Amino acid sequence: MTRSTSARQRGDSLGERRVLQARTLREGIDLADTSRYGDDVWVLDPAQTQSHYKALILNFIALPESYRPVAKQMYFAMLSGELPPGEKRPEIVTIRGSMIEVKRFFGWLTQHFGDQSPPPPLTALTTTDLQQYRHHLTKTRRPALVAVSCAGVRYLWRYRHVLDDHLSFDPVRAIDGWSIPHRLKEAENRTDRIPEQVLGPLITWSLRFIDDFAPDIVAAHQIWLRHRNQPRRAHTNTGARAALNELLNDYIDRGRPLPGRNGALHLKYLARLAGVSLTTVHAGSDAIAHAVELVGICESSTFDLDIAGTLEGRPWIDAISTSHITHDGLATLARMLHNSCYIIVSYLSGMRDSEIKHLSRGCIRTRRDPDGNIYRWTIHSTAFKGEPTEGAPATWTVSATVARAVTVLEQIQPPSQDLLFAALPHSPGGKTPVGRALPTGSTLRQLNDFRDWINAYCTRTGRIDAIPDVDGQPWKFRTSQFRRTLAWFIARRPGGSIAGAIQYRHMSIQMFEGYAGTSDSGFRAEVEAEMALARGEHLLTVVEAHKHTDFSGPAAEEAAHRLTEFGAQANFAGVIVTDPRRLSRLMNKHDPAIYPGTYANCVFNPDKALCTRTHNSHGTPQPTLTDCKPLDCRNVALTEDNLTALTEELTTLLGELDARPPLPPLLHQRLTTRAETLTTFIARHDRTHE
Repeated sequence: MTRSTSARQRGDSLGERRVLQARTLREGIDLADTSRYGDDVWVLDPAQTQSHYKALILNFIALPESYRPVAKQMYFAMLSGELPPGEKRPEIVTIRGSMIEVKRFFGWLTQHFGDQSPPPPLTALTTTDLQQYRHHLTKTRRPALVAVSCAGVRYLWRYRHVLDDHLSFDPVRAIDGWSIPHRLKEAENRTDRIPEQVLGPLITWSLRFIDDFAPDIVAAHQIWLRHRNQPRRAHTNTGARAALNELLNDYIDRGRPLPGRNGALHLKYLARLAGVSLTTVHAGSDAIAHAVELVGICESSTFDLDIAGTLEGRPWIDAISTSHITHDGLATLARMLHNSCYIIVSYLSGMRDSEIKHLSRGCIRTRRDPDGNIYRWTIHSTAFKGEPTEGAPATWTVSATVARAVTVLEQIQPPSQDLLFAALPHSPGGKTPVGRALPTGSTLRQLNDFRDWINAYCTRTGRIDAIPDVDGQPWKFRTSQFRRTLAWFIARRPGGSIAGAIQYRHMSIQMFEGYAGTSDSGFRAEVEAEMALARGEHLLTVVEAHKHTDFSGPAAEEAAHRLTEFGAQANFAGVIVTDPRRLSRLMNKHDPAIYPGTYANCVFNPDKALCTRTHNSHGTPQPTLTDCKPLDCRNVALTEDNLTALTEELTTLLGELDARPPLPPLLHQRLTTRAETLTTFIARHDRTHE
């Protein structure tokens, strides 16, 4: 890093201060090796505790010279200096993001006041100047990005107490429309759910890689590691020629073609296999030519292993190439395997990208029953949402499928690499530093490369289980989509297969607390939001079919009243709500607090509830459906389906009472009482028998 001339000449103490002195540094980094205030470029990487972030810098040379001092003052305050009253120390990525916007603003000022040299100080700027800047932004950026740019400029007011030059007014109060629009503040989660027609083949191919293809890829990886780490053996001339001849004879005995590249013999790879120099290979040209006459040359170099994995009874690939760029090369296949593991871990755990990127060897732990059988798997990582900057340990309950994916990850990383989602060693052109996890952007590219590899493979082999387009375009994967889709399935698919066929049935959200981890991950709130949408869709269907007046039971009248009001709020110009975002807003404002169930509908009134009342993630009271007492509670409203379910239970009970041999007396008495209570309850509320 360079030192500014002014800082060297001043020699003051400020120029020597470490800009990261108040920050937690990564393990193994000495504060004495970090950037000083007087440096023109501040390297922030030592304070980036999340391994998947790119190395970030603050480059003050990129700013107009007249504004560099104030920028340094502000960013030193953000990083380690004295903060203005009421301000919290921002995250490293927040600081870097604000620098982009401040640079944009300073550049506009320099251009806008081009006839002034230097441009005016910040204290001289007027509301008209900032109105013109915002107008400039609206012509070049999307509304959401305009809001981000405006927020970045406002730091020059928020940090006025520590700046020699600053804005003399608060743009939010002085300029109409400067602040983030209300709709942007309260926007719903806009993360797309992966469509089912895309998710099905994606998960299928991911499991094929993990369970069927991984042994071959891992075997090739182990061979690659041995060749990479094996030093060239010291030979006499005679010994080197003997080693080369031994290798050639082995190829001849097995009838395997010699390794090739671009149609010619791959001499460098042949030398590596024999453990000799290229000079020895060139000297043995006669023996090599003889071997070529007998066994020929492969179109490309391949690893010496027999493919064990099959797809519908046939080998899934002919051979694994040593090439870095071909579809059947180890580097490509290892990345596809890496992607498969990411997909399975992400989708079947509910972990965030940052949490996945901090998985390390030994992160899976198990619990066993007295017979030694595993009955629970947990995965351990670091969570950052709602935690200190350095994160906090967190645990998620997962399935055996996730555990298998982690085992594969531990096999395809070199033994010296602890992080499971670090860049693979044979990936060409990698820019990720050794020991750091892949940045989110790299993961996004690789997930979409995985989609393209699958589709290309299906085209080459004539398969029909490719990943289909959506609306005529390939589906673009994002890391947040897996968590969003899992929440959708938890809320919408009772009884569905979630992480190893855990049956949701009539259990409440607590059944899935394990997915949320021990940190404030927000996953429970996501599932609750999806459950509210599913409930809203069901209730609107009831209203649209005019079935809300057909309830029976103690809360039937209240249910009809609430659903009539709910339908009136939902109905606009005679059209029932279908848009998920509009439905979400409707449920937030006009939730009728009716919870459909198999045996009863809960028309929730906390003053009458007999269940153990709980609160959702927003603090709103809600029923505990697993503790429902439908035969006694005054919050119950019954549909025809509810009565059918109760009748089926009664039939089952009567069958058990008539069974032979007879039940024990105490159990017989309890079931008899239950059957009598059910009979009376059904007779009282079944309108079909009135």
